[in-house]
Amino acid sequence: MQLPKVLLVEDDRRIATALAQALQSNYNVDMAASGKLAIYKCDNNDYDIIMLDLNLPDLSGFIICQQLRERGLTAPILIVSGETKVLTKINLLDAGANDYLTKPFSLGELKARLRALLRDTSRPSVLLATTRLCVSGIVLDRTSRSVMRNGVEIKLRRKEFVLLECLMEHAGSVVTRESLLRSVWHTTDTYWTNTVDVHIKHLRDKLDRPFDQTLIRTVHGLGYKLEALQPLMAVEL
Repeated sequence: MQLPKVLLVEDDRRIATALAQALQSNYNVDMAASGKLAIYKCDNNDYDIIMLDLNLPDLSGFIICQQLRERGLTAPILIVSGETKVLTKINLLDAGANDYLTKPFSLGELKARLRALLRDTSRPSVLLATTRLCVSGIVLDRTSRSVMRNGVEIKLRRKEFVLLECLMEHAGSVVTRESLLRSVWHTTDTYWTNTVDVHIKHLRDKLDRPFDQTLIRTVHGLGYKLEALQPLMAVEL
């Protein structure tokens, strides 16, 4: 059974190492010592939960929470801090944090908080009716998070994978930029529309350009469409 993956954001190496060792029997713990590194890791990995210390050398916990949510992170965020002010807790919860654990704390309480967050935020997508989508020579496997086109493996980043997944689910139909923002980035703010275009370009570079036939089409003024050269096939779990 695969252990839940936790990103521990803590700049004190001694504390981070001790926590990682204490959790390693129940969780797969990755570590980041700065806010910028945490954001980079979340952009390029899938985590089940984020443990975030507020006192980091580069970015405040408030900014990190905001940026992670704006970038589409849906994993629960547990703030770990010695700050006890109620207003601080309220501001962080408003910024996207799910829970707040005040230092000092017992290991038992930490584990209980982690279990509760993982239970409460379990997503229906984990129980999708299908594990693989197949269309136009593209095979997307939701379990292994792998993509192949005509038998060739395509390496995609997390957002590129979810973007392709959305296009494949609506193969043959136009998917508006607004719909992609909602599905992939979980926002309706049109300020991020250019982000969709940039990720589509990256997806095309990997999925279309190495092959003879272009599948991702731009529908000017509306959005994008994945050409359905054959009917969508969904393989049951």
